[in-house]
Amino acid sequence: MRVEARCITTRHLPLGNMVNLGKNTAIWLCGMGEEAARRAAIGLQAGGATTLISFGIAGALDPILRPGDLVLPESIYAGRSLPVSLGWRARIQQCLPSHLRVIGGILAASHQVLTSVAEKRELAKSTGACAVDLESGAVAEVAANSGVPFLAIRAIADTVEFSPPSALLDAVHPDGGAKLARILSLLLQRSVTLSTLLRLAAELRSARSTLSTVVLYAGMELGIQLHQDTTVH
Repeated sequence: MRVEARCITTRHLPLGNMVNLGKNTAIWLCGMGEEAARRAAIGLQAGGATTLISFGIAGALDPILRPGDLVLPESIYAGRSLPVSLGWRARIQQCLPSHLRVIGGILAASHQVLTSVAEKRELAKSTGACAVDLESGAVAEVAANSGVPFLAIRAIADTVEFSPPSALLDAVHPDGGAKLARILSLLLQRSVTLSTLLRLAAELRSARSTLSTVVLYAGMELGIQLHQDTTVH
């Protein structure tokens, strides 16, 4: 999503296109979902990428995880187990400050946003995963099929017991931006509450702070050099 990409660069990124961030790094704002992520991974490889990273937020499947926790998975589950470059993962972790809570384990791929405790518990039970997102499975699959190193960097935004209400799913643009008129309508209809929106916003801020910290401390390992168009929130 655009709010995730802003943890890496303040440049306005087009949706669905590769943008170079220097000699060695490119970014692709793909929007939400596995098909968009798969197109991005294939497009990045066509543009010359020899490694792939899935970067953004995730939902907790393990009840111990809280907003702002960092998930550096050791494998991805997307119908089958997909590898992560463990050496690269270890180098990233060594760069991070001690105040960041870093979790390993399995990151599960989901075809849709999970909006209930029951859905999250069921996925955790069937996969053994600690967290879930929509995009990492597709990127990991492209990487595995082409034999290139892959890494997932995901910060927890929503806990097991608190998820985005299903009513909000049609209130976001493809890049993750809010449809303000639709959200106002949902508030007036009492389909969502203001307290829910405020909590979601606070948890997203915690996740973005973690992602920005990763870029600040481990940017060189990610091929990112901080300069005038890169910011940390």
